[in-house]
Amino acid sequence: MMPRTRTRLLKDTFEERACTPKKMKILFICTHNRCRSILSEAIVNHLSAGRIQAASAGSQPVGEVHPLSLKYLSAAGIACQGLASQSWHELEDFNADVVVTVCDSAAQEACPAWFGKAIKLHWGLKDPSKVQGSEQQVQAEFLNCMAEIERRVQAMLSLDLENLAGGALKAELVKLGAEG
Repeated sequence: MMPRTRTRLLKDTFEERACTPKKMKILFICTHNRCRSILSEAIVNHLSAGRIQAASAGSQPVGEVHPLSLKYLSAAGIACQGLASQSWHELEDFNADVVVTVCDSAAQEACPAWFGKAIKLHWGLKDPSKVQGSEQQVQAEFLNCMAEIERRVQAMLSLDLENLAGGALKAELVKLGAEG
């Protein structure tokens, strides 16, 4: 077997990259980054089978993920490793294609300049961590929120994400129910 030269290795690497579709990156923003944005990040990464890379952050993160977010994600078989309540400043190098606010207060905040040309959308999600009631009522709200996120993600995954960008992508996401 003939050894591959440096030129051949570089050409192989270039061809592999050219054949590999670009993975879309989505950043979910919520003020405290402890519940809805965390749920969104985990569910997208779980359902997208590598087509989308999701992350989440907050403008005023509390520094810990809500324990019930972790409980219900785990119960649904969704990985929780690496989930963290973090500032959006920690993700400056993430280079999101799409930034989605999931709480109304975050949607009203001025976004950092480094969001740049990312498509900015809003998914108004009710905060299950604010529900007062029995354990069953709280569980029902978490599961309802997770089901709504899953519905939106499945709809997004039905799009030709690898071939949509900019205004065309934003228009399709708005058709699916996101606020632009």
